[in-house]
Amino acid sequence: MGLAEYMIVSKSGGWTVLHDGSADHDYDTKEAAFEAAVAAASLAIRQGHEVHVSVPGRDAGNNTALGAKNPQGAP
Repeated sequence: MGLAEYMIVSKSGGWTVLHDGSADHDYDTKEAAFEAAVAAASLAIRQGHEVHVSVPGRDAGNNTALGAKNPQGAP
């Protein structure tokens, strides 16, 4: 079996999951994108693939832990 790689990446104010060169869905937070990636990765594991999931740290996106936009006036 092959490698199934899921990379959470910043995309125009939100997040997406890059897989096989495609980023088809948009998410408001890194956490939401991560949950979608892990669901897909779970299926890939069942199919016998090696799986890699990567998520950037706080420095990516909106500089918040979950990558969500801060409400106006929030630190």
